Amino acid sequence: MTERIVLISLLTLIIHSAETLSYAVRMAGIRSGKLAIALSLTGMIVLISRTSNIAQGTMTGKVVDFAKKHLEYNLVGSFRIVLAAAALGTLLAIALYPTITALAGRMVSHLEKAGSVPKMIQNVLRVDVIQHSFYHFRMPKWEMVQRLRAGGLPKRLMIMNCFVTAIYTVGVLAALYATFLPGQYSIGASQSSGLINGVATILLTLLIDPQVALLTDKALSKKAKLSSINKVFGALMFSRFCGTLLAQIILIPAAYWIKTIVPYL
Repeated sequence: MTERIVLISLLTLIIHSAETLSYAVRMAGIRSGKLAIALSLTGMIVLISRTSNIAQGTMTGKVVDFAKKHLEYNLVGSFRIVLAAAALGTLLAIALYPTITALAGRMVSHLEKAGSVPKMIQNVLRVDVIQHSFYHFRMPKWEMVQRLRAGGLPKRLMIMNCFVTAIYTVGVLAALYATFLPGQYSIGASQSSGLINGVATILLTLLIDPQVALLTDKALSKKAKLSSINKVFGALMFSRFCGTLLAQIILIPAAYWIKTIVPYL
């Protein structure tokens, strides 16, 4: 079972790294003035994330089945390891942000020239292109943190993003842990993760995405400096990291909340 938890944690790390790095791809589109092309690449990243999420849910369900047969198994401890992988994946994405922004700029150019994703992939997998990609490696600088400390951050946006990330991060795990708790409606509880993630998606769509879109439009129309939107993306990534930490706190309460409301649905 240890190997399964390691694999689930790896998938979780990929999910949160990919979703956090979507900000880097968007930033590359703003810098090059080709945001529409960059957003198509972002869709590819999200597809990888969603595919990993499906596999993660199925594999985690088997862990719960094992825990039901072996009551001595520390299911909560295993879930906390998975949540720690989410935080680690977000931190990894923050560290890779300068590099991925530079690489994404090149990907946007390759996609524009190729005209399709399959041709772009064929071009970027050439040995000379792969070797040249190492020139785009950028070490994260302390200035990234200093910009966040300078003030003027969208605090309300950061708080909302933190809570939405926490809900999204803990949704599947809380629903599965609810099936482990004593009581009826275990199958109903296992299906409630879609409801939780649906709420998170609605909040993201209504409260966060429009504000990010407005800031992006200002940067494209030269009404805001690139440094300001870069700072906002940094703040959003930091709030995502805080959201993964908050998920550790709300895991158990969320599971009991699911167990409480399922009979009324």
